[in-house]
Amino acid sequence: MRTSPIGIPAGRSTAWASAGLSILFVASWSSGFIGAKLGASDAPATTLLMWRFVPVALALAVVAAVLARRSLGPHRARHGWATQVAVGALSQCGYTLTVYWAIGLGVSTGTTALIDGVQPLAVAVLAGPLLGAAVSGRQWIGLLLGATGVVIVTWTDATTSATAAPWWAYLVPLAGMASLVAATFLDRRATSTLSRTESLAVHCTTSAIIFTAICLVTGTATPPAAAGFWVAIAWLIGMSTLGGYGLYWVLVDRLGVTSVNALMFLMPPVTTLWGAAMFGEPLTPTTIIGLTVALGATIAVVRPGRRRERRPFHPDLTAEVPAGSRQC
Repeated sequence: MRTSPIGIPAGRSTAWASAGLSILFVASWSSGFIGAKLGASDAPATTLLMWRFVPVALALAVVAAVLARRSLGPHRARHGWATQVAVGALSQCGYTLTVYWAIGLGVSTGTTALIDGVQPLAVAVLAGPLLGAAVSGRQWIGLLLGATGVVIVTWTDATTSATAAPWWAYLVPLAGMASLVAATFLDRRATSTLSRTESLAVHCTTSAIIFTAICLVTGTATPPAAAGFWVAIAWLIGMSTLGGYGLYWVLVDRLGVTSVNALMFLMPPVTTLWGAAMFGEPLTPTTIIGLTVALGATIAVVRPGRRRERRPFHPDLTAEVPAGSRQC
């Protein structure tokens, strides 16, 4: 199998655009942990998730239908729907439910984000055999450093007297991480003619249906009247779903799964600072050390390596090659 190196594209204009999108992605994705805690005091996690996905699913379905009619015509056959349903169930339902559950159990937002941060290691291990993406020695060192940062911060949070979470609650985000990793590789190996907008509409519709069914069965579909609940919903729809989740797939197409998942190491520092500022969550010297290690790991993984000769940028040289075509 032919392999291609991972990393941020080396072309100047492309690199600047990718860096800007990456910064926006980190800010948007980390906002999901904060939004989860904002709404946790007013409603169960399933209620929050149902009302997060129902409005955006309806809006995206209309947008996707209009764009599809204008670009490809109403009679052009598309395939890949079933795969995207599975991707949505794993990457949205599986991931968000475990994150919300862990935070509801008392795990801090920063620690939840950092436990999810072992995702780049899983991606790096699987990227070679599944996608033919080469991981350099420097990048392996960075990934292992990132995992070290995860252990430091998780241990500190779990052993502090301020935590109320049971020990097993720290394993819950790992299940969500596994769901997102599985969804990412499933998407990359699939052959689909759906645009990213159509795919995102399928993901959100799948999530809306699943969480609505759960809420109807458990009797938790009625939203609370509290203003804070609707503030959290607006936060989650605008920043976390459309911003973070949408940019995740845009950057996966642009940079490849390993580089994008390495950015997950940046979520904990951002989330921890937000959690400390907004909720008074502890920010100890040990936590800062662990976050610094994770930050250094991200730089080691995603920075472009030196090239021996100048060549024009070609996507196949810097990002994993998708298994199927997709109209973006």
